[in-house]
Amino acid sequence: MTGFIVTGTDTGIGKTVFAAALAGALQAYYWKPIQAGLDDETDSETVSRLSGLPRHKILPEVYKLTHPLSPHRSAELDDVEIRRERLLQPPAVDQLVIEGAGGLMVPLTRDWLAIDLFADWHLAVVLCARTALGTINHSLLSIEALRLRDIPILGMAFIGEANEDSERTICTMGGVRRLGRLPHLPSLDAEKLTDAFRENFNLADFGVEM
Repeated sequence: MTGFIVTGTDTGIGKTVFAAALAGALQAYYWKPIQAGLDDETDSETVSRLSGLPRHKILPEVYKLTHPLSPHRSAELDDVEIRRERLLQPPAVDQLVIEGAGGLMVPLTRDWLAIDLFADWHLAVVLCARTALGTINHSLLSIEALRLRDIPILGMAFIGEANEDSERTICTMGGVRRLGRLPHLPSLDAEKLTDAFRENFNLADFGVEM
């Protein structure tokens, strides 16, 4: 299996939209192993709507938790035990885009973090970061945490309005590749997202021969 982990420097930064664009561009399978919050559209439903992928390439979640909270707390409220062994082996497909829940240090249980699971998977991370104020600090901390655990970083995917200085500073000081920037789109559908990804990212950076 080959694939990527899509994670973010924070929650609510648009990594699900980016994951939809990436999975669609690669025609990969998409997997969100832990979904926390069921009141609105789930992340898998969003990706199904925006990626253009056939439904069978949206793989089922292992845990679907009711409350939009950190997975450890949402699981406790649902009286669910998140078990590490159920998550250690990603689905055996040729190409897979895995979306994490929240940021790197989100607790999955009281003694286990999302970043610990990423280290178990041995896949490269695409780190999504907003371009707004505070992104340099959040991004460099995230890069350092990944490196301390020997998790490979494919590069940075920025989301939002252009901020050339912040993007350059993060990539230079963090020693990571800038993959591109996905702008905020005034209206969002599969076609517009596909076009925006194609205009701002190079599939060769993700191992696709052009």
